[in-house]
Amino acid sequence: MKRLLNTLYVTTPNAYLSLDGENVVISVERKEIKRLPLHNFENIVTFGWQGASPALMRHVSELGIGLAFFSKSGRFLCRVEGEVRGNVLLRREQYRIADNSERSLRISINMIGAKTANSRSVLMRALRDHPLIPSAESVRSAADYLAGSMEKLRCADSIDELRGLEGVNASMYFSVFDSLILQNKSDFSFDTREKHPPTDPVNALLSFCYSMLANECASALTAAGLDPYVGFMHTDRPGRKSLALDLMEELRSVYCDRFVLSLINLRQIKPDDFVEKENGTVLLSDEGRKTLLSAWQKRKQETIEHPFLGEKCEWGLLPLLQAQLLARHIRGDMDEYPPYLWR
Repeated sequence: MKRLLNTLYVTTPNAYLSLDGENVVISVERKEIKRLPLHNFENIVTFGWQGASPALMRHVSELGIGLAFFSKSGRFLCRVEGEVRGNVLLRREQYRIADNSERSLRISINMIGAKTANSRSVLMRALRDHPLIPSAESVRSAADYLAGSMEKLRCADSIDELRGLEGVNASMYFSVFDSLILQNKSDFSFDTREKHPPTDPVNALLSFCYSMLANECASALTAAGLDPYVGFMHTDRPGRKSLALDLMEELRSVYCDRFVLSLINLRQIKPDDFVEKENGTVLLSDEGRKTLLSAWQKRKQETIEHPFLGEKCEWGLLPLLQAQLLARHIRGDMDEYPPYLWR
């Protein structure tokens, strides 16, 4: 089992990253504020606008350490990637599957089926843990709808039909998401999913976490020898990590949504951790971002048991394990891709 290393999150907006020996050096206005050994990290994520030195970018790519750049709002900008690793035959088979609608559909059905099952599990867990939550009957009704949609997903004849069914399921799930928010309802109410841009704190949290997960899925797919830009359900688009978006579908609700709910319900995140722009966009403040990332790192270190592998692992390794299982299926070692099903 691969050991989970740390992710370095640099949230200071005007921080500049450079290399000194085997250390990453963080400087502000040419003054060193932190020096950390690179061997402790598997990923570096920076939210600053100053950037990083070419020497550091070259060295982390040689070491296989991910380096990703995000905007202050959490929007993914770019990643530094070194020499492509992995068996070229594996990627060629990935491309063949992507060009084959029947084979792409089979993998996509497994992923979206798991997304639907996991979304339902989030709702059912909330009902078990909090039987007196507001609109409990609506939550149960949504969970029943998701359960009833599984057969339709399995029988989908095309990617377009699958996308349509997934969209309806996502709408049903988010229609009762507000009922899962149990604290600070006046400040953390949820009406509907607003992606670009988020217009309330809950959507700001969801969008930020989805961006983080997409980056981690892209890194995991690259480590498994796959091309994160060539997907099966998400179509090719320049600059879009389509396979990473495919992989994260099954993980969204259990990896991100439950995390966001915990932040709110445990009062780890507060109303003053957000700022509202003139155009109505709501974003995390610098302090809010630090609070979220600290909790995100701790959550990644929590241990779970993988239902397919039957082994204990950290949450943070889940994208890599699923990427490796997907690679095994593409190589022909497994008849079906086994998506992650949360218990």
